[in-house]
Amino acid sequence: MGTSEVIRIDDTNIVSILNSWKTGLDIGKPFSKQIYLISASIAGLFYVDNIHDVLDEIKLESKLRFVREPDNQHDELAIQVKDQNDNKLGYIPRQKNPILARLMDAGKHIYGTVKEINNDDSYMNVEMEIFMDD
Repeated sequence: MGTSEVIRIDDTNIVSILNSWKTGLDIGKPFSKQIYLISASIAGLFYVDNIHDVLDEIKLESKLRFVREPDNQHDELAIQVKDQNDNKLGYIPRQKNPILARLMDAGKHIYGTVKEINNDDSYMNVEMEIFMDD
């Protein structure tokens, strides 16, 4: 294994590495349970290139992955929303992300599922439910 293939593990990335969809690992705890937290609409859909094409591929109950962006210039608590194919959909709305961001920063597995999709030229919205595994 070359040095370019070595993943350096520290306190800031261990949970994301273990639960990353790209690495194929899903380390769950025995007797863990899904806890419903809140519902929200994905913010910023209109700013994503080819969003209509991306939304055409998403189905109800699809799992959504959240990625923290602590270096986001507009919001240090920003949480990006991605689909199962790693396409960016937008963000958790700013007014709903403070507690979720802190839970994610503490290593909790936070994710969403698609509850409603509207993909019209005049109105576009994706409603999601947000969960935590504990």
